[in-house]
Amino acid sequence: MSAEAAKYQASPLTSSWSPQPEKRKHDAVVSSDDLSEEPPRKHGGWKSMVYILGNETFERLATYGLLANFMVYLLNKFHLDQVYATNVLNIWSGTTNFAPLVGAFISDAYVGRFRTIAFASFASLLGLVTLTLTAWIPHLHPPSCTKEQQENDQCIGPTSAQMGFLLLGLGFLTVGTGGIRPCSIPFGVDQFDHTTEEGRRGINSYFNWYYTSFTVVLIIALTLVVYIQDSISWVIGLGIPTLCMVGAIILFFLGTRVYVYVKPEGSIFSGIAQVFIAAYKKRRVKIPADGEEEGAYYDPPLMKGSVAIKLPHTKQFRCLNKGALILEGDKDGSGCPSNKWRLCTIQQVEEVKRIIQIIPICASGIITFTAIVQQSTFTVSQALKMDRHLGPRFEIPPGSLVVISLLTVGIWVPFYDRILVPALRKITKHEGGITLLQRMGIGMVFSVLSMVVSGLVEGERRASANLQAGSDGIAPMSVLWLAPQLILMGFGEAFNAIGQIEFYNKEFPDHMRSLGNSLFFCTIAGASYVSSLVVVVVHSVTGKHGRPDWLTKNINHGKVDYYYYLLAGMGVVNLIYFLFCARSYSYKGALSITKEEPHLDLELNQLKP
Repeated sequence: MSAEAAKYQASPLTSSWSPQPEKRKHDAVVSSDDLSEEPPRKHGGWKSMVYILGNETFERLATYGLLANFMVYLLNKFHLDQVYATNVLNIWSGTTNFAPLVGAFISDAYVGRFRTIAFASFASLLGLVTLTLTAWIPHLHPPSCTKEQQENDQCIGPTSAQMGFLLLGLGFLTVGTGGIRPCSIPFGVDQFDHTTEEGRRGINSYFNWYYTSFTVVLIIALTLVVYIQDSISWVIGLGIPTLCMVGAIILFFLGTRVYVYVKPEGSIFSGIAQVFIAAYKKRRVKIPADGEEEGAYYDPPLMKGSVAIKLPHTKQFRCLNKGALILEGDKDGSGCPSNKWRLCTIQQVEEVKRIIQIIPICASGIITFTAIVQQSTFTVSQALKMDRHLGPRFEIPPGSLVVISLLTVGIWVPFYDRILVPALRKITKHEGGITLLQRMGIGMVFSVLSMVVSGLVEGERRASANLQAGSDGIAPMSVLWLAPQLILMGFGEAFNAIGQIEFYNKEFPDHMRSLGNSLFFCTIAGASYVSSLVVVVVHSVTGKHGRPDWLTKNINHGKVDYYYYLLAGMGVVNLIYFLFCARSYSYKGALSITKEEPHLDLELNQLKP
């Protein structure tokens, strides 16, 4: 890290002392001797958000401006058949959604979030330039094809070199996504001082505005950029996202003097493994009884400059506490562990406990998103067999209907953040109005309701099509009847998706936030895979005795409404599972730091009931 960057290095503590209410029973107390002696500094706050949110907005506009219509590009420009094009997108999408795990590890363990985002941004730019060149340079794509040739399947497909160049561009985008996605939100969170009420409220608003800007970008990508690509030029349509990425990089580096920089703290996975191995080696050692724990565990102060917040010692998963038990020979002459794989710190143990608690909550998001992702699959199939006219000449593109869901998020989140949360805060006395788990649970309810409404609408659409449709099979029913289910999906996203993002960033150990944030994208990837699995099972099981299956090619002959009801049932089971996990979940503990004179407490992370 450069000297200029080091000047803005984050300190884990702040000197902003203020009297607090009486200490809670779970608070851990550390003497002033344990405090970092680094000089106090100000966090970037909203001053740095101009650059961070601007960078994220342009970066997402670049990425989604490309992806929103990429299936059409593969079919019409590269002349791939539908199965091949679908497999290319699915495999690339799955790989891209799991790539943030690697990026998070590299960021948290070795290079830090700023450098990871910087490197990934240039990788994304290379990917976008590569894909733009495939549309611009004739030798990098197959020769053009007339409509008659397309109908007769006479178009020339890509050569191996052309396909390889296309996949190279997608590979660069995967590298870029793997670095940007897990680090962009945590890097924004780093800019706020969570030891103050203003900083904590700033973090809450940041999550809401992050997702709102994300939604606005998707709306632009699904309308304006798609229109340019379809109606004007693919070169211009792909060039616009490339220029947006250039703007994102420029904005990102303009803010270097006001950012907070957090140092990486080494491999997080080795620390996790040390806890399990140390606890296993001492599995036959008896845990000290209550009142006998003083000095029994290895609990040194945090290293100077550490971004981690010291967690209180808890009694959950007590078997793991054995990893921090001090036995004869565990420490050397200087008081340090003689073998880190036999003796770890209480801090390491408590961080592993947090991860164990979070994983079941994370798993519940997969089924929730399985319902939400239907808006880009079977909802489009429904729209194709409905009246899409707005006036005598204009038809709504089926793929653009998702804008209804995005508008719901874009309108609701600012209202929720600026009006509803302050009102709820007065009633509940909670910073966020409601707890994060309550917010996620409400989103799950909306996702279940969206599937129920989808089933009801599809039942009416199919009945109308079978009774009154013409030879084209289009039901005399306005496509806007799909709006209710899309609005409910939007509310599901607004509550659950934003709740998940905030939950991972607040509840994961602080130096693992990039890893925690990557779980959000793994949840989406898992939802896509689960959705595909359910489709395969339903397709193979329901088509028997000469009857078409629920998801047969002709939607008017199938039972897509039954499929929606199946997803709703899965959602109900998932909600019960979530409530069970949420009931036993305890939010991340608080640390109170005290000085002998005067007696003042500072909560570094609010302990929620």
